[in-house]
Amino acid sequence: MSLLNQFFNYWRELAKSYTTVASFRWLVIGVLVGTISGLVAVGFFWLVEAGKFFLQHHLAGMVSPDPAGEGLFHGPEGAFRPWLIPVFTTGTGLITGWLVNRFIPETINGGTDGTDATINSFHNQGGVIRPRVAIIKGLCSVLTIASGGSAGREGPITQMGAGVGSWLATKFEFSAKERRLLLLSGAAGGLGAIFRAPLGGALTAVEVIYREDFEAEAILPSVMSSVVAYSIFTFFFGTEPIFGIPRFSFTDPRELLFYALLAFVCAAAGWMYVRTFYFIKYHVFFPLREKVGLMWSMALGGLAMGLLGILYPYTATDGLVTGGLLSGGYGWLELAILGQIPALGMCYIIVGKTVATSVTIGSGLSGGMFAPALFVGGMSGGLVGKFGNHFFPDIVTQPGAYILVGMAAFFAGVANAPIGPLIMVTELTQGYGLLAPLMLASALCLVLSRNFSLYEHQVENKFDSPAHTEDATINVLEQMHVSDFYNPGDVIVLEESTTLKALTDIIANSDQLYFPVRSTENGDYVGMVSIHNVRNWMFEEDLHELVVVRDLMSRPVYVRPDYDLYQALLRFVNTDYGQIPVVAETSTSDIIGLINRDDVFQAYAEAIAQVKGGEERPAASAVLPE
Repeated sequence: MSLLNQFFNYWRELAKSYTTVASFRWLVIGVLVGTISGLVAVGFFWLVEAGKFFLQHHLAGMVSPDPAGEGLFHGPEGAFRPWLIPVFTTGTGLITGWLVNRFIPETINGGTDGTDATINSFHNQGGVIRPRVAIIKGLCSVLTIASGGSAGREGPITQMGAGVGSWLATKFEFSAKERRLLLLSGAAGGLGAIFRAPLGGALTAVEVIYREDFEAEAILPSVMSSVVAYSIFTFFFGTEPIFGIPRFSFTDPRELLFYALLAFVCAAAGWMYVRTFYFIKYHVFFPLREKVGLMWSMALGGLAMGLLGILYPYTATDGLVTGGLLSGGYGWLELAILGQIPALGMCYIIVGKTVATSVTIGSGLSGGMFAPALFVGGMSGGLVGKFGNHFFPDIVTQPGAYILVGMAAFFAGVANAPIGPLIMVTELTQGYGLLAPLMLASALCLVLSRNFSLYEHQVENKFDSPAHTEDATINVLEQMHVSDFYNPGDVIVLEESTTLKALTDIIANSDQLYFPVRSTENGDYVGMVSIHNVRNWMFEEDLHELVVVRDLMSRPVYVRPDYDLYQALLRFVNTDYGQIPVVAETSTSDIIGLINRDDVFQAYAEAIAQVKGGEERPAASAVLPE
């Protein structure tokens, strides 16, 4: 019995920590988001791999190399029927166009890909991603990648993970600010799992939404979500990194000159990549959509991608003709790192992959730009490595390392996210041997690429984000606390079993308008009764002994003295109560006073007036972008 009591006491302390310690609460929420995001990533990855094996390998006989850490399905390839690829991609376009037009038309102009849609949701939609959107986009992405469309898994899993966070926040009735943080946590979980890079996934999620900033408040739940999702994913698919490559190291300072050159090459390739995508999207498929409709423009995009996939093949070292542009392309990156693709082949694939990805995503098909960007960046870096190794073999001794550095530098430039991709590469190589060249190349590429961005909804910093326009007022309200505004003293607390007759007498002898309700069994605070709810029943004398407080009460809500006024304001807005109980910090059943809505709203109005008048933030203009 004592052991059982200890368990209940321990559980009670944990529950108390959840409600009183913000960091502990975010850890718990991060675990929950990461668990669901990890399971979603497992299902998504399996469906993509199964679809690729069945459609490309078995039916079309198009065999693309798999990296060492992937390739779940193995078997002899089917008869060589490459003409099936355009059939598959065209069908995917028709299905995707119909589903989007029929069920989620609001996503038609959603941005670059799933990552950009998540960025848009964070800044402009209060962190809301409808479950229907995440599910349909995820399934359509499976079809796109499995059929051979040049797209990656990371964009879709980012949006699906973000959808998990948004859904949980809605279920738990969190505020818009908390919902945005859970959105990023879910995105981090999806990225960390699918990339098998928990720290890189978490940091990428919190920095990719801005060009020159990051969402610091989301780091704790994002890291926890990413770690949990990664653990679940690796439980099913193992802890092997994506690439089976040797460890690289940086030992010669002279080599930094070549890594600096790599940054310039990646910046130029990034400019071409982004400009090609925007041109094909807005100058080819947007006018086409106006003429033939969304479904048929997507079908034409799928047809064009399929034709590119079979008319733009690549011959591997064993003489097998394969689809060099199909799907994500991680297998080709591994071959390039291992030195099995010549420089001319890299140039050949860079141009083809840029066009193929622009056609696939630009036409509206679902998929991510992340993996193709790493592909183009890696091949661009590989060209520098080949050049350096050919002319300066004593300095550039490991040309494969330039592919890894090119991946990070390229994505840092086109996505304005220098830290996350850098950490991802160190996790992929399972070491920090390339840290110095990674930092140099990423920093240079970031500066050189500052005038363009792959993601359309990315903003400069928090000052430019609609999600943070309220922060000026919130920051003021967060400086004021409930303890300075509530009315301490005796509060009339009703029992659940109190009859309507007794309640009528209590109301007649009190100036209190809202009454907390205590459970008859254990004394816990369980609800609220408003005089407005009772008014219609007060004169029904036949019901005086039949109706009890339990029948009249609504859901409970409370604040504590240490809460700031912004938290109190949200509770008044969400409940429309005129008074809210103030409970002791140690127990939600110990009601120590009431706080009035009018007092909080008055403080809110004064805070807005002060912000508009510049009284609270006189130096704000000094940090705003010009």
